[in-house]
Amino acid sequence: MKTSSPYGFALALLLPFFVAVPADLFAAPQSANSRAGEVARVIPAVNIARGSKTLTASAKSVVDWQDLVNTQVNGRARIALDDGSVLNVGSNSSMHVVKHDAGAQQTELELTYGKLRSQAQKIAKPDGKFEVHTPAGVAGVVGTDFYVAYDNSTMNVIVFEGLVRVCNLAGVCVVVKAGQMSSVRSGDNSGPLAPAQATLDLLTEAVNSTDVGGPPGPVQSTTHIGKGTVITLGVLAGIPIVVVPIVTRGSSKTTPVTTKCNPQTNPATCG
Repeated sequence: MKTSSPYGFALALLLPFFVAVPADLFAAPQSANSRAGEVARVIPAVNIARGSKTLTASAKSVVDWQDLVNTQVNGRARIALDDGSVLNVGSNSSMHVVKHDAGAQQTELELTYGKLRSQAQKIAKPDGKFEVHTPAGVAGVVGTDFYVAYDNSTMNVIVFEGLVRVCNLAGVCVVVKAGQMSSVRSGDNSGPLAPAQATLDLLTEAVNSTDVGGPPGPVQSTTHIGKGTVITLGVLAGIPIVVVPIVTRGSSKTTPVTTKCNPQTNPATCG
């Protein structure tokens, strides 16, 4: 008497299962760490390129690792990263979110062209980093507010708060402080330009060109400028600046508010 193979019997039992289960169930699962953040505010037109797909960006759109955020001529986007950092992408720009590991505090962005203002959380992890790469060089920070623009083979960096290490692709670096700027050209192995004071026009243009607008909320306002830079702006413009503590009604907290000193209309603010 001929007996059937036990392997053949098992295969016959499993065959309907493989037919019934969708093929994508066996695809490699998406990493739980692939999310980088989400779009907090957008001025159309902005799209997100994800693999072979192109998605129209809107508020609450998820931004993943490896996503490419593209803004058109009048488009801008504010992206809230999961570690609390804020990215403000200017018009006619292309930014690649290579990596954003909020837990490890490791962020790597690529600005292919255009303008980007980053308000990065302070790095506390020993191996943490926050870097913006361009074809000309790298800007690396440790908790700061800074602006990067790349156009005509040149990377320009302006610092609003903290310190930024600006390096060319050969690894030659300079440290740029609040209120200063530096630049580096593609293929220039001599190093970035020595840090210099940013002019009022450049500081203002950097803020305005990446301002997405909207009321302040959970996401830090893009028009925020650090106190040190506010003082710098005042000096450049020839306007005395005074920080006056204002107490909000119903709260014991004091919030510093910057006002212009005018001896004629408001002598009290001039001390």
